[in-house]
Amino acid sequence: MYKALQDPPYRCLFSLKPLVDYWTQLETGADLYGTQLVETIQSGLADAPELLKPIEDFSVLETHQDLVRTLMSAVLPRAFWDTGLSGAVVPFTLRPVFVSPKFRTLFLNNDGSFRGRIKVKRDEFVRARLIRFYLLILKRFYGIDKDLDYPLVTVVQDLETGLDRHFEIRPDLRFVEAHRVGSPPRLTDTDLATIMRNLKDPEAFFEFLPPENFEFHGFTIIQAVDVTLSEVISALERDLIDRSSISSKEGFALLQDRLRTLLRRPELKVHLAVMKNDQVLLLNSACEMTNCCIFANSRHVDIRQFKGSLYDRAVQGDGIFVVRDLAEEPVLSRVDENIVEVGIRSMMVAPLRFQGQLIGTLEVGSPNPDEFGPGEELVLSQILPLFSMAVKRSLDELENRVDAVIKEKCTAIHPSVEWRFRKAALRHLEHLGDAESAGMEPIVFKDVFPLYGASDVRGSSELRNRAIQSDLVEHLGLALNIVHAAAEVASMPIISELSFRTERQLEMVRNGLGTGDLTSILKFLRNVLEPIFPRLGNLGPLVTDPIETYKRAMDSSLGMVYRERKNFERSISCFNQRISSYLEQEEAEAQATLPHYFNKHQTDGVDYIIYVGASMIENGAFDILDVRNLRLWQLMVACGIAWHAEDVRKSLKVTLDATHIILVNHSSVSIRFRFDEKRFDVDGAYDVGHEIIRSRIDKATVKGRDERLTQPGKIAIVYSRPNEYQEMINHISFLQGQDYLNDDLESLELDDLPGVQGLRALRVGVKLESTRLASRVAKFAP
Repeated sequence: MYKALQDPPYRCLFSLKPLVDYWTQLETGADLYGTQLVETIQSGLADAPELLKPIEDFSVLETHQDLVRTLMSAVLPRAFWDTGLSGAVVPFTLRPVFVSPKFRTLFLNNDGSFRGRIKVKRDEFVRARLIRFYLLILKRFYGIDKDLDYPLVTVVQDLETGLDRHFEIRPDLRFVEAHRVGSPPRLTDTDLATIMRNLKDPEAFFEFLPPENFEFHGFTIIQAVDVTLSEVISALERDLIDRSSISSKEGFALLQDRLRTLLRRPELKVHLAVMKNDQVLLLNSACEMTNCCIFANSRHVDIRQFKGSLYDRAVQGDGIFVVRDLAEEPVLSRVDENIVEVGIRSMMVAPLRFQGQLIGTLEVGSPNPDEFGPGEELVLSQILPLFSMAVKRSLDELENRVDAVIKEKCTAIHPSVEWRFRKAALRHLEHLGDAESAGMEPIVFKDVFPLYGASDVRGSSELRNRAIQSDLVEHLGLALNIVHAAAEVASMPIISELSFRTERQLEMVRNGLGTGDLTSILKFLRNVLEPIFPRLGNLGPLVTDPIETYKRAMDSSLGMVYRERKNFERSISCFNQRISSYLEQEEAEAQATLPHYFNKHQTDGVDYIIYVGASMIENGAFDILDVRNLRLWQLMVACGIAWHAEDVRKSLKVTLDATHIILVNHSSVSIRFRFDEKRFDVDGAYDVGHEIIRSRIDKATVKGRDERLTQPGKIAIVYSRPNEYQEMINHISFLQGQDYLNDDLESLELDDLPGVQGLRALRVGVKLESTRLASRVAKFAP
């Protein structure tokens, strides 16, 4: 409080003499009115010489109040006397002497002391006053003219509204004179330079400018300027930086108080609505806020409930929507009626947008009708960007919490179904802490249609075994060369035995690899032969040369011959990369047409599963025609994959033949996300049948032919129902007309698989030389 501030260190006396001198200087150039006024002042002062001396007894001013008022008209014009916020105080104090009525009402208590609070620390206020002391002394006696611009803002309570008002107090020292007392020390240029460099620490210079050597006469003019608008907006900026400002009860209550001060409405009620998907999160000072999260601390309302309400009308426009009196509105929705029931009569609703997207609304309401006009709209419009940024930041934080829940519970989620996981995560956050709902709700998609396809390398296991066999033959052969060379140099029975064992291992490998052979052979090489190579190398160059050849042939990271197997693995990798890249590009276009779940897996080839249905689409917009279109797309993609497989085959070190298969199933299934395994799986015993078929059809054989269903360059389509057959016949016929497929369609019956009977298949060759097919796949760069 002002009264707690310490007295100035220098003697300060109120005096009218500087003001009298001002009037005296006007005498020469004054007009007729000014001349008469100066004469009146001089005549009055002749009868009141005490006014020309420093005044400590202010009753003297009361005795000559008319003359004092005339003198003060130079600084407090009569035209602004009743409306102005200004006055005269004892220099460098807040002791009022002559103030306007409005100033007295706002800033002074009954005993004449100042009321309110200064928005700076006490020490900073005292330091600023001392700096002004020094600057005035330096200007008067040492010719150094320097100003201090130090804003002083005070907060007082409006007696009418009870709300805070902010005023900047601007001091004017033009009628303050510095006087010497005795003989102050003379200051050298070095002393003055030291003072100017250290003005921030004025207490240190009492030795240069002792308080007993100076005093101040006159008065300080102070003017109060209302800066409530700028101060409150600055405070709102600071408040809204804090993430808890709109999501904690205390923070929201403070924001409401700020807005009440800003709009000068003590009964103002503030509500904030945040849009999140199909929900509206309602926040106000009455919300139970405990988690500093807008989702957990808000009331959730379905966005459809706002249809046709005043809020709905407000967000349709670009500006602030003003309702003069809700009681006079011809039609009110249920939401609007709730507003009336809580006592709101007039209100402003402002849409909050971020980068053009609606993210919420800010509503300020009053129990009084017709409370808001253009002035209030203008003020509110200035702070809307602040609330938009705060809401956007809170939404981002909510998204981060949702992402954290999904990452913890579900790991990576396909974008097409992410919306469903986000809903579940939001409900999880909403009920976090409830004993009965510690985990996330089940995520099940019912009545979805599965589409499965695979492109495999024919005989990949046999090709891999051949490559391993070839590398082992080379590896053992190189080891045998070393042992034979050693036997020629040294006649040792143990070397003959090692030669025998190595030859037996080599013969075994040439006859074929069995389970565990690779491990046992490598163990023999590393534990039996390689440890004695240094000893054998001592036998001379005849042995060291094959040892060096052996070492050069080894793969540095694996410690074994890895030539043919590397060629095979690289060929498989190139094959998978080409097929996978093409499939992903095709799938991205299909995803844009119809959202669906897609999961791809790579081994010795590429297989994928697609699930599509109304339950997997957030807005439910789905038609069975979408599934038929996707099945045709799947067949066209299989043609493209076959083309790419043939194209990449030419550049591979190991020749790979690709086979292609599609499983058609017109029956819908349900899939459930398994939180323990963090993946989707079919839900229910009936739907497991599809998974069984999917896992076994690559081994299917044609009934009565002893022939694998899948053949290089052809697409096999497995089905079990007549309607599935007819649909695929139509698609095949269309693609034959498009020059994608050959005219070699076969209708086949399949041998029973374990647990699976009655399957049939269509098989058709892909026209790999087709320019139309090449043109289609060319737009998808490998």
